[in-house]
Amino acid sequence: MVKTVREQTWDIEDAVLSPLAAHSRRSAGRLRSEPECSVRTVYQRDRDRIIHSNAFRRLKHKTQVFLSPEGDHYRTRLTHTLEVSQIARTIARGLRLNEDLAEAVALGHDLGHTPFGHAGEAALNAVVPGGFRHYEQSLRVVDVLEKDGEGLNLTREVRDGIERHTSGTQPATLEGRIVRLADRIAYINHDIDDAIHADVLSETAIPEDIRAALGNSKSQRISTLVISAIENSGEDIRLGQGTQAAFDQLHDFMFDSVYKNDKCKDQEPKAMELVKWLYDFFKNHPEELPPGFARIAASDGAERAACDYIAGMTDRYAVMTFNKLFIPKSWEY
Repeated sequence: MVKTVREQTWDIEDAVLSPLAAHSRRSAGRLRSEPECSVRTVYQRDRDRIIHSNAFRRLKHKTQVFLSPEGDHYRTRLTHTLEVSQIARTIARGLRLNEDLAEAVALGHDLGHTPFGHAGEAALNAVVPGGFRHYEQSLRVVDVLEKDGEGLNLTREVRDGIERHTSGTQPATLEGRIVRLADRIAYINHDIDDAIHADVLSETAIPEDIRAALGNSKSQRISTLVISAIENSGEDIRLGQGTQAAFDQLHDFMFDSVYKNDKCKDQEPKAMELVKWLYDFFKNHPEELPPGFARIAASDGAERAACDYIAGMTDRYAVMTFNKLFIPKSWEY
């Protein structure tokens, strides 16, 4: 009997991948069983479902660090996601782990992020009962909100990697743990790049001992961190001790120099208030929600529906909605 392309890929994985890898043949499956694809493995299908989702497309208009920056080269949540995916794939290949799984987790990890970056997340966390965490919302997006309430029905391995990509319990797979590290490598280094473009920072402002350990440019730092991960990982994903210490120092430096910098954060209070006003309005007026979210309000409550609706907004759509609801229009006659 002739093997399908998917079955041939299974054989290639068995021959090439590390015994520590998550082999697609042995996936724990989906929440709802469905027929296999003859060409793609389950992780390849998950990757494709995420890329073709509405939530993925919206990432191009969601803030990373700088709110509504003027200039074509600042990162958005989408470009951040692609950089995480590239770094994760490189580490996975170096360790002979499953690149398709790492890629799928990376592409889906921020689907639940709010408009206005962490300012929007902080705003919803302050008003939503039980708080708001973007990684939990990312899982809700793929499980519940996409495809008009059907969800994407992703594999358990991809769902686990998405839910655990930020903090708390480590992902169950090494590929998921790679994404957790790749996310941090990507955002710290591209935030340095964006801060330099914004004249908030210069390369030489980074302490000399950090530059000596990690490199004097974005490219050098990423290479150092990726190679360290490949050379020091085994049954877990880790950096070399000295590299990890320097990376932690760089993270602390960025918080003090960029993430708390007034030039980067001066618009955040406005963004947070905008998000809170929108949440309060839709919580109290669920009849104004689009049909899909009105159904959520009927089944899960207006607070849940308002949170889902606002978390999915892009920056510009949130501003447009705010203006429509709260800014008076000129009188026409």
